Amino acid sequence: MRRLILGLAILLASLHSVPAADLVRGKKVMGMCQVCHGKDGVAPLLEAPNLAGQKETYLVKALMDYKTGVRQNEQMTVVASGLEDADIANVAAYYASIPFTVGPLP
Repeated sequence: MRRLILGLAILLASLHSVPAADLVRGKKVMGMCQVCHGKDGVAPLLEAPNLAGQKETYLVKALMDYKTGVRQNEQMTVVASGLEDADIANVAAYYASIPFTVGPLP
């Protein structure tokens, strides 16, 4: 039991030492994403998903999967392969921070 508590304490301490994502940098990286996913995270193209308010962890995983080839899409693979891991974290945090509302389809 003592080892479990110690392990949890170490894990929690390490989580707090992870640097926060840089939303300003994420917005800069997002410049290349906005053609398909929109400046405000609402996609102007029907075949592109909306990213505003999406879960940050989902966006990081999706981008990492495109980058490593686990997930396949010609455009996304090209874009993601040129991103550093920090850029992926930043752009995911930026899109996740955009408030969104659900409404009727146009």
